[in-house]
Amino acid sequence: MSSTQKSLTYSIPNLLTYGRILAVPLIVLCFFKDGQLNPSNFARWLALGIFVVASLTDFLDGYLARKWQQMSNIGKMLDPIADKLLVSVILLLLAAEGSIAGWALWAGVIILCREILVSGLREYLAALQVSVPVTMLAKWKTTIQMVAIGLLLAGPAGDKILSFTSSAGIVMLWIAAIITLITGWDYFRAGLQHILIDED
Repeated sequence: MSSTQKSLTYSIPNLLTYGRILAVPLIVLCFFKDGQLNPSNFARWLALGIFVVASLTDFLDGYLARKWQQMSNIGKMLDPIADKLLVSVILLLLAAEGSIAGWALWAGVIILCREILVSGLREYLAALQVSVPVTMLAKWKTTIQMVAIGLLLAGPAGDKILSFTSSAGIVMLWIAAIITLITGWDYFRAGLQHILIDED
């Protein structure tokens, strides 16, 4: 690692990424009470607050890294990992706690499968020095997905303020899952072209 890369290890953009990773176990801890998944209303709001801050760092770390020209190898590696940890762990947490149940579990499964498949595809294509750009539809998917997770984290606590909070979260999760199928297929189709060329 060069001295420049070492100096960027603790740059503000990278610290934001580290913070997003740290937010994951903190959100999980909010849902535990006496060793059981039984969050109080306060704990749900606290988890939501941590999630909102963590989600904002997803935008800020990349923006600041580009603006201040502080792009680093560790940042490039950890940023997508932090994103996927945040989404995947919270979806599993909500499923275990019961906020996501029944048919809604399939929406979570679709999103998780897509995250894993696209990550594998991106890693393979990176070895071929091929980049797959993020589409506007994929950005919308991420936004809807984050809002859905936020609503579901609030859950019963949010229902006391707006009775449809949990229901809206499930609906938006399904919308995100449907868009996930579309964008996932787009990524796979684009990647398949390079895989077939490589096979030839």
